[in-house]
Amino acid sequence: MAERAYPGPAESGDSPRGVVLALIAYLLWGLLPFFMKAVAHIPAPEVIAHRIIWSLPIVGGYIIFLGRTADLKRALGNPRMLAMACVTAALITVNWGIYVWAIGAGRALEAALGYYINPLISVLLGAVLLKEKLSPAQMVAIGLAAAAVAILTLQAGGLPWVSIGLALSWAFYAFFRKTLPVGPNQGFFLEVMLLAGPALVYIVWLETTGGGHFGDTGLVDLGLLIACGVVTAVPLLIYANGAKLLKLSTIGIMQYIAPTMIFFIAVFAFGEPFGMVKLIAFALIWSALAVYTGSMYMTARRAKRVAA
Repeated sequence: MAERAYPGPAESGDSPRGVVLALIAYLLWGLLPFFMKAVAHIPAPEVIAHRIIWSLPIVGGYIIFLGRTADLKRALGNPRMLAMACVTAALITVNWGIYVWAIGAGRALEAALGYYINPLISVLLGAVLLKEKLSPAQMVAIGLAAAAVAILTLQAGGLPWVSIGLALSWAFYAFFRKTLPVGPNQGFFLEVMLLAGPALVYIVWLETTGGGHFGDTGLVDLGLLIACGVVTAVPLLIYANGAKLLKLSTIGIMQYIAPTMIFFIAVFAFGEPFGMVKLIAFALIWSALAVYTGSMYMTARRAKRVAA
């Protein structure tokens, strides 16, 4: 949910329309655990396959309606762009798979933690892969996040792989997605188009072998699986239209709405255990994000003063 790799937002100021659209998108992402809990009885790979298949007509129809197919035509004729789209498609599939499984397995708290630390993982990737210099505030934030992960590792006797898997898969997705020179909606459509063939083959195999839930287990499952495309594509389309009207600093603050909602849903709606160790770990993460976000906000303020 955090740090999506979409075109640069407006740096001159925030549009009220952009704030409303981004807020709606983050609220929808924040409420997504309720839907994923409703499909928890369906195996995660089948849910992912239906997310892919039913997202395709929604995003494709929107792109055709707007007449923005030129990027797609260019990408389909460029082997390098297709190869990069295959990489991002694989990464988003891994991210979805971990998330869907985690919610169904009663590990929504770990999912929230993963999306909390995602911005810090992205900063770390920039330092390692792009040799970007870390500011003192960023180093402090990454250190606090590392301490939180260490505490959870000691408490659980192993790495919190759900959190780390979500954060790494999305951070690498965002990193590689920036190298794909197409619009956000066109890029997503290209990814699901590449994934649609294997997803359809998998769904057909499930249905023919009696292991599928599409149409064979009642109208409720049928509706839920079709709705997978709606809950996947609609927030993305709303966000893509809002993000381009917002400053990066605004997006940086708003991106914590969804994991915060997931956190409260996990604790108060799903009743997941939240003891002292997790409280300490989350307190460290929240402190890290306060340092990171505050530093980002101050940097944006200084840049604005210099420009003025």
